[in-house]
Amino acid sequence: MLLPEAVDDYVGADNPVRFIDAFVDELDLSAAGFVRVAAKATGRPGYAPADLLKLYIYGYLNRVRSSRRLELESHRNIEVIWLLRSLKPDFKTIADFRRDNRAAFRSVFREFVLLCRRLDLYGRELLAVDGTRIKAVNNKDRNFTRNSLQDFIRAADERLDDYLRRLDEGDIEEGGTGDGARTKNLAEMIEALRQKRGRYGAMLAELERTGESQISLTDPDSRAMAAHTKVGVGYNIQIAVDAKNKMIVEQAVTNQVVDMGLLTQTAEPARAILDVENIDVVADRGYFKIEDIEACEKAGLTPHVPKPQRGSSVRNGFFRKDEFRYDPDQDVYICPAGETLSPHHEGKLRDLKKIDYSNPAACPACPLRSRCTTDRRRVSRLENEAVLDRMAARLKARPDILARRRETVEHPFGSIKQWMNQGAFLMKGLDNVRAEFSLTALVYNLRRALNILGVEAMMAAVRG
Repeated sequence: MLLPEAVDDYVGADNPVRFIDAFVDELDLSAAGFVRVAAKATGRPGYAPADLLKLYIYGYLNRVRSSRRLELESHRNIEVIWLLRSLKPDFKTIADFRRDNRAAFRSVFREFVLLCRRLDLYGRELLAVDGTRIKAVNNKDRNFTRNSLQDFIRAADERLDDYLRRLDEGDIEEGGTGDGARTKNLAEMIEALRQKRGRYGAMLAELERTGESQISLTDPDSRAMAAHTKVGVGYNIQIAVDAKNKMIVEQAVTNQVVDMGLLTQTAEPARAILDVENIDVVADRGYFKIEDIEACEKAGLTPHVPKPQRGSSVRNGFFRKDEFRYDPDQDVYICPAGETLSPHHEGKLRDLKKIDYSNPAACPACPLRSRCTTDRRRVSRLENEAVLDRMAARLKARPDILARRRETVEHPFGSIKQWMNQGAFLMKGLDNVRAEFSLTALVYNLRRALNILGVEAMMAAVRG
């Protein structure tokens, strides 16, 4: 008699599950790309996509991503029972829904971003872009690069030669009969090794045919990531985060190992969905690529990316290129010793015109030569390097923007990996993984919005 008589009484007005229910009910699931939105006239009706979408959003919000665990929650969790109106889909139905509608989850994420934009949760002044690596369903022992395959084949050939030599010696010792136990064991080992070498050879031929740099056996789309990421084989996750409330505006998943070249394709869709003509974008030096930075400026983005210190001069401890001042009026460089370096040679770098500047007469007698070069110092400049000069000036005027980038973009990654416990994907394949992370990014934003505005304000915005 002390328990409430209706399930609805167990779910308070400020329970996030009520917002999930209201938000999904207001979505146009057909336009979003969900299948089987309208029930067929004949046959037993399937589960409504809205109900299964609510279940997944609730599950990800509460760190429950497995279809089997979601099935269990629908039987024992009073909030899920209220949300699904006592429906109890089995794990196969739940898993098939995520797989069959993998492209539609991104549309739901974007709809929530638009809702947050209407609620002024985005400052629309500064975007921070960064990437992280999340483990795939593929052990590093089942990932092979060209070099590793070549090493395996070379080692297998050496072992085969050794086995064949020992087999011949065994034959001689046994009088050429080949019936000894040692000879039979060696023959079995040789056959197994030949089969293994054949598999390695087939994988290497496949890499040569496709032009790929590596191959994964369990999840073919996954790639071995850089060693410093501590993720053996996985995917590269890219996000653009608005600085006001550290909320994600755009997200993407790729199997490209490095971040270089991903700045514009991550930040430009974020600028478009925020509906601003120009916006500042900050990223770390891993995104430094002159073509990408130039593309940012053309797309209405103002990039702030620190230049990495690399090259032979940096490795040898000589003056860096940024210690040479460029004079655009005279088209010359002024070196640290005050000498003028003029254009002397023209070449190409990644289809860009490259000009080398030098002063052969000044270098031999220069008092700073030991700190600059061992022969004659040359400084190269690309045809569009003015975009880097402009960016360097912006970074000098706003030295705090890099620290702001770190505190902005590391918050979502920390929350996703620690609070949401999502350090690995559950599904295989790039399209499936993208669906998973769309749900992850949606739920991260949902949690942030609910913490800032509260359930009742969010529900009023949805229904208003």
